[in-house]
Amino acid sequence: MKLVIIDGQGGRLGQLLVTAVRARLPQADLYAIGTNALATSAMLKAGADFGATGENPVVRAVADADGVLGPIGIVVANAILGEVTPVMAEAVGSCHGKKYLIPMNNCGVLVAGVAEKPLSAYVTDAVEALAKDFS
Repeated sequence: MKLVIIDGQGGRLGQLLVTAVRARLPQADLYAIGTNALATSAMLKAGADFGATGENPVVRAVADADGVLGPIGIVVANAILGEVTPVMAEAVGSCHGKKYLIPMNNCGVLVAGVAEKPLSAYVTDAVEALAKDFS
């Protein structure tokens, strides 16, 4: 099973996702794709199997992904302080794999009806949904 985790800025969310997915689904192949090198490095240190940085790695990695995880901004052009290009957002939005998105205020998107929770609670929710779908 190929799971792609995409993150930007410092990679904190991606790091949390890699750690949680690795614990819950140890058999998965985890691809850490950062919008910058710092994010990629953080996810690799957390235990991702493969890592790459930038627009083309996002496009290529999600093309055949079974699941994609990351902040909600990965489907919004110019989100995460401009780190998500329109090409990245289109690739993620168009991929056939299921998307497990974490609501983040800094992405410029408000999801109505979503309760405010600590980041770790959103990560747990996303990983449990993923595990349910792939167990």
